[in-house]
Amino acid sequence: LIELLNKYNYEYYILDKPSVSDSEYDRLMQELISLEEKYPEYKSPISPTERVGSVVLSNFTKVAHEKPMLSLSNVFNEDEIIKFDERIRKEGYNPEYVCELKIDGLAISVIYKNGILERGLTRGDGKVGEDITHNVKTIKAIPLKLTKNIDIEVRGEIYIDKKEFIRVNEERKKQGLELFQNCRNLASGSVRQLDSSIAAERKLNNFIYHLPNPLDYGLYTHEDAMKYMESLGFRVNPKRRICKNANEIISFINEISEEREKLAYDIDGIVIKVNDIMMQEALGYTARSPKWATAYKFPATKVTTKLIDIKFTVGRTGKITPNAILEPVKVAGSTVRKATLHNEDYVLSKDIRIGDIVVIQKAGDVIPEVVKVELDRREEKLPKFHMIEKCPVCSSKLIRLEGEANHYCPNPLCNARKVEKLIHFASRKAMNIEGLGERIIEDYYNFGYLTDIPSIYNLKKYKDELMSLEGFGEKSINNLLDSIEKSKKNSLEKLLFGLGIRHFGEKSALILAQRYTNIDNIKNTSIEELTSINDIGEIMAKSIVEYFSNPENLNMIDHLKMYGVNMTYLGKKQIEDENFKNKKFVITGTINAMSRDKIKEEIGIRGGNAVDSVSKNTDVVVVGQEPGSKYEKAVKLGIEIWDEDKLLKMLGGNHE
Repeated sequence: LIELLNKYNYEYYILDKPSVSDSEYDRLMQELISLEEKYPEYKSPISPTERVGSVVLSNFTKVAHEKPMLSLSNVFNEDEIIKFDERIRKEGYNPEYVCELKIDGLAISVIYKNGILERGLTRGDGKVGEDITHNVKTIKAIPLKLTKNIDIEVRGEIYIDKKEFIRVNEERKKQGLELFQNCRNLASGSVRQLDSSIAAERKLNNFIYHLPNPLDYGLYTHEDAMKYMESLGFRVNPKRRICKNANEIISFINEISEEREKLAYDIDGIVIKVNDIMMQEALGYTARSPKWATAYKFPATKVTTKLIDIKFTVGRTGKITPNAILEPVKVAGSTVRKATLHNEDYVLSKDIRIGDIVVIQKAGDVIPEVVKVELDRREEKLPKFHMIEKCPVCSSKLIRLEGEANHYCPNPLCNARKVEKLIHFASRKAMNIEGLGERIIEDYYNFGYLTDIPSIYNLKKYKDELMSLEGFGEKSINNLLDSIEKSKKNSLEKLLFGLGIRHFGEKSALILAQRYTNIDNIKNTSIEELTSINDIGEIMAKSIVEYFSNPENLNMIDHLKMYGVNMTYLGKKQIEDENFKNKKFVITGTINAMSRDKIKEEIGIRGGNAVDSVSKNTDVVVVGQEPGSKYEKAVKLGIEIWDEDKLLKMLGGNHE
């Protein structure tokens, strides 16, 4: 029965060619359910009854991805597509590309052991995702058992069909519940349900589009990887095309743009990937995305609405942002009530006035912005925009720095700046304090429990009072306090980013942490010294020096030290080594003295880059026992070979 039902399931959901009626399928399913109830000891993990959804979790478990799930860079027009292609050709390659539909849903990683579904994970922050296996099993397009008994991880997109979106919203409307704004929100909300029966009821769907390690399966092109995954029983999107140049890519995009509204599911662009896997490996990655792929985003949907008012907000750096308050309007599936106006120059250049009819779009289908004013519809004598002169929160006189378009509140004690700084400090990419979100920070600040960043580490003093607040029980407060304690052990780069230094991002924080290892060392740097570091420009260097010259900031850091917050870099320090710097390394065979991950780490901290495939751009191949074909290819290409002894010698004993 299991084999038969899984076969029918595959025919219906993957091949779209059912061989039996729905009633016959239902009859067999009921027979299987009865047998499993009578003989539970024989129930199989690949039984189609697993898809009914009967698991209820108390929370989601976080799991690290074996390989990071990186996001894609974006291009928005033909010129940017051409530049993407030219950049790859300048590296000496003659690429062909696979163009695929960019499904508007939720990224997923699915892991199989011996051909049986073991785990499903969300993308999360790219490094750590949430275990949603109980919901993944309810998705009939994702096989519980593969056609081969292999270990494999695949990645794809969970989404909701347009018809199912309409059905769910009609049901919610009857029940008086809030409607979902678009298919993506419904898919995301369904996947993150603790009760799997809800996910099962909403009929989630799936396309698989990525195999993280194709070379391990003898696959040398992305197209071959897609066909291989399809042969294993996965649902892959047939609407893809191999293109040999930018013109063919643009032609495919134009074709799909015309079909877009007729598709059964939402898409928000076209993904463009280099087809050759070894070429992908040679091109490599940035900190956030692969260099061999990008996503063309469809032009944003534009609508008109009335500008009711302009309100000003204060960011964590004191930056003042004018925001358009709008008559509610639907844009690309969601209701927009406000949009950014960026700064004074932006508003004046477009002559935006309160009362105007304005054109709104979502940039990249995400961020609402005012594009222009419908001047022919303007009422007479609407007053021109005037930038405010004082902070809307603390009334301090605003300043506008030379060479900048933005106005700033100079008052470091401004309440709005304090709240935004607290929100940034606790955010996932900074100190990652779970349970301390935007709303809770605002509440705690208004109640007086939070006053500045160090006060976060004094919240335990108010435990009983916090538990007495509405909506805060003992368990949630304990979890919050545990998360605060855990954050004390973060490495220096997380703290540096959390401090909210102007013009200073995640990557810069890691570079500084690796170079200086301790926050006290950073305090004493000069602008000249900082600008000598790759990726640190003069503007950022000035900002860093100014931050650590401010006595109030130094006093805050001293308080954090007093509370036990770690001030040192816990990873490996960068080592200047010309034997490794800017070189590409391939490791093949078994190295007895060190694990492969350890070798890659040591190469990385010396400025090198460990890649998986040998190409003409490879600088060194490290060869251990039983090296295989990579060694043979390196010899043919005349690439420098290091054996285990030479590797250890080059590492100079600094790898312990």
